Amino acid sequence: MHDIRAIRDNPAAFDKGLTSRGLEPLSSELIGLDDARKAAISAAQGAQEKRNALSKEIGAAKKAKDEVRAQALMAEVARLKEEAPSLDAAADAAGKALAERLAAIPNVPNPDVPEGRDEHDNVEKSRFEGRGLSQEGRQHFELGEAMGLMDFETAAKLSGSRFVVLKGQIARLERALGQFMLDLHTGEHGYTEVVPPLLVRDEAMFGTAQLPKFRDDQFAAVQGSPEMAQESGAANRWLIPTAEVPLTNLVRESILAEDELPLRFTALTPCFRAEAGAAGRDTRGMLRQHQFSKVELVSITAPERSTEEHERMLACAEAVLRRLDIPFRVVTLCTGDMGFASAKTYDIEAWLPGQKTYREISSCSVCGDFQARRMEARYRPKEGKGVTYVHTLNGSGVAVGRALIAVMENYQNPDGSVTVPSALAPYMGGLTRIEGVGGNTRNQETGGSPRTEGQR
Repeated sequence: MHDIRAIRDNPAAFDKGLTSRGLEPLSSELIGLDDARKAAISAAQGAQEKRNALSKEIGAAKKAKDEVRAQALMAEVARLKEEAPSLDAAADAAGKALAERLAAIPNVPNPDVPEGRDEHDNVEKSRFEGRGLSQEGRQHFELGEAMGLMDFETAAKLSGSRFVVLKGQIARLERALGQFMLDLHTGEHGYTEVVPPLLVRDEAMFGTAQLPKFRDDQFAAVQGSPEMAQESGAANRWLIPTAEVPLTNLVRESILAEDELPLRFTALTPCFRAEAGAAGRDTRGMLRQHQFSKVELVSITAPERSTEEHERMLACAEAVLRRLDIPFRVVTLCTGDMGFASAKTYDIEAWLPGQKTYREISSCSVCGDFQARRMEARYRPKEGKGVTYVHTLNGSGVAVGRALIAVMENYQNPDGSVTVPSALAPYMGGLTRIEGVGGNTRNQETGGSPRTEGQR
C-alpha cells in the first residue's frame, strides 16, 4: 500500500517507479482521487459545523423570544441533519475509492533495481558451482517413477493434475530436507521457529498483498457447502500460498519497540497455489505443483536496517544449497519481473542437469513499508517521537520440493540410484543411497535419526 502523502510530495519519483515496471503514470489520477476524498470530508465536516453553529443561534433566538427566527433556524438544522448521511456516505465512498486504487498498485522498485521487461533482463549477481554443472542425467520424475517412489498417476486419481504421491525413501528424503533447513536456520541463523495456521482470513491475505489482485491464484476454504456459506454469509478462509502470509501477519495491527527488532521467523509448511496462470507450463514432474512444502524466512526490521537484512537473508538461503553442494546462481530481478509487493528481489536458481538449465529454488524480497501499511504494523523508535512503519522481508529458505528435485538430479548415478548428500546423513537413519523399491531395505529400516536430543 502506498502513502498518498508521499505521492503528493514527489509525484515524479512515484511515476518513474511505475513506468520502470511497465505501467502508466498514476500520480495525477491518485491525487485527483485524494482531492475528491478531501472535498467530500470537508463538505461533511462543514455541514456538521454549520449545524452546531445554527443550534447555538436557536438558543439565542429563543432567549430573545424571536420565535420566527428560531423556527427558521430549526428548519435549516433539520435540513442539514437530513443531508448528513448522504454527505458521510460520499466521504466514505471517496476514501474507499482511493484505498482500493492504492491497494491495486504494485510496490515501487528500489533505485538500484535493474530496469527491464522480463526474466531475460535479470542480472546475475553471483554463482556457486559446487559439484559442477553436469550436462548429463535424467529428470527427477524419470528417476522417481523408475524407482517406484514418485507416483503422479495415483495423485491425479486422488486430487487431479499437479499433485504427487511420494513414497518410501524419497518421502523420507523430502522430510530430511525440511528438517535440515529448519535446524540450520534456527540453530545457526537466529530465526525463531513457528508453527502457524494454514488457513487465514481475508485480512491476512490482504496484508501481504495476495488479495485482492491475486485472488484467482489462491485456494479458498469454505465451511460447509458453497450454497450454505453464501446463505449464512460465512467468511472464506484461504489455504496459505506460502508461510509468508501468517509469519508476516504476526505483527499486524501492533506497535513494536525498536529494541524488539529485528524479528526473524521461520516455518516449514505445506503451501497451496492454484497456478491459474501456469497452463501448459511444467506439466511433468514436481516443479509446479498445487501443493508443496517450503521453509519460509520472514524478517521484520527498522527501515534503516532492511537493506542489510536483505543481504543477510539471501546468505541464509544460499547456505542451504552450499551445505548440500548444489550448483546455483543468484540473479537480481529486473523491474519487469519483480513480485507485486517487492521493492527488490534476489532469486536463487539451482542447476538441474535433467533440464540442463537453472530453475528458481528461492526468492528473497525486501518490501519496504508496503506490507506494513496494509497490516498497520509499526514500531516506536528510541530516538524521536511517534511511531513509524516497520519494513518487511520474506524469502524461501528454501522450497523443499524443488530442493528434492535438485538433490535427485545432481546426485543421480548411472544406475538410476541417488546418493544422499552428506549434509542429510544425520536425518536419513544411515541411508546413503536411494535405490527405489527393494533397494537398501536394511538401511531404510534402521529407524530414526542418530541425532541426540541436544541436536534436535
